[in-house]
Amino acid sequence: MAIPGVERKQYKIGKYDIIAQPVAGSAHMLRYTVMLNGKRLGALMSVPTESDCKFLESPPVVPPLKIFQVSYRPGRPKKNAQPNNANNNGEGDSNHATIPWAIKGQQRY
Repeated sequence: MAIPGVERKQYKIGKYDIIAQPVAGSAHMLRYTVMLNGKRLGALMSVPTESDCKFLESPPVVPPLKIFQVSYRPGRPKKNAQPNNANNNGEGDSNHATIPWAIKGQQRY
């Protein structure tokens, strides 16, 4: 005996057409496909709101990642290398390495 599935439905939210169709292999879950003027914008597994549809139509601009610039720190200096005092600018101890995001005047042990 087969489990009865959910049937396909179609409705509108504002100017967007929503097509709800069953997910393959599931008895109750629906995939909601968002359409605008016959063009598919995307699909969701939960019931979309109008703001979800607007987000699919024009997503916000995502800035480029800058992880390397923040986390890059050069390695350990070679033996007998001259100390680099360019980062200190006359502030703090020259014995400690400065980290750009450290608290000013903080003692490091």
